[in-house]
Amino acid sequence: MKPSIAAEASSPEVAFAHSALGRLLLRVLADDGSSHNKKTLANYLLRHQMRVTALGIEELAESCKVSTATVSRFARDIGFRNYAAMRGAVADTLQEVLQPVEKLRSSIEQRRRASPVAESLEYALANITTTASNLAQPQIEAVVRKLTKARTVYVMGFGLSSHLAGAMVQHLQPFCAHVVEVVGIGGSEVAAGHLVNISEKDVVVAISFPRYTVDCCRLASFARDRKAAIVALTDSPASPLAALADHLLCAQSVHPVLPSSSSTALAVIEALAAALMVSNRANVEKAAQLTEVIATYLYGKR
Repeated sequence: MKPSIAAEASSPEVAFAHSALGRLLLRVLADDGSSHNKKTLANYLLRHQMRVTALGIEELAESCKVSTATVSRFARDIGFRNYAAMRGAVADTLQEVLQPVEKLRSSIEQRRRASPVAESLEYALANITTTASNLAQPQIEAVVRKLTKARTVYVMGFGLSSHLAGAMVQHLQPFCAHVVEVVGIGGSEVAAGHLVNISEKDVVVAISFPRYTVDCCRLASFARDRKAAIVALTDSPASPLAALADHLLCAQSVHPVLPSSSSTALAVIEALAAALMVSNRANVEKAAQLTEVIATYLYGKR
């Protein structure tokens, strides 16, 4: 894949969230003073931009279970003359952000091979390249500081994200005071039980990618209400986890066939683990001790 194509690989949802209008809607979601109806409308616009461009005000109101007056007031509150002007801005923004995405898709279509394996790997490469260009070092460093100071780090991932949670637990255990994998045999009931004594001294790493799980968001909200720090590893600022996060790590997960790709998320987990390992001399010593302890269990070591 050409680097220019990889650098342009971005889902419309992610690109829209990074636009001026998208950032405005994200601020509405993050504002504790925003009403439930305002947050519902902002979330709908972030998640369903294409659909909004074709909806009348009555249809949008029905989709969000609000009144048409509420929709009109929302449009004015975020700086538009009326609903039609807001819908026009969504359409204009969407047209701008779709251009690089459609260019990527068109390029892949023109070079499409018979094997879906090659296409899947192509998307994985594009996802990782784009994520690497957008993930700032200070973001990782801030998360490392939280993990280092935490009394307990709770790692939570349901369904397709459960294997990612398991990988993160394995990477963090040697270097954090106490690490708990929240979801295990027993599912949501066991997960809730693990979090019952959570406090402001703890950190929750919540992992969720399309298809998002309701339980992950509910339990992250529960932990946030008890003042625990929330680190969200997800695919987009428009993810339902994003509004709950103190620290947001986005790993692009676009895939031509699967609901989402987890290759980039695993790469981010490994990058976070590497940053944690080298963050202080004590962790380097712990890594050496761990290697010594497990050496007898490795093939070829006696």
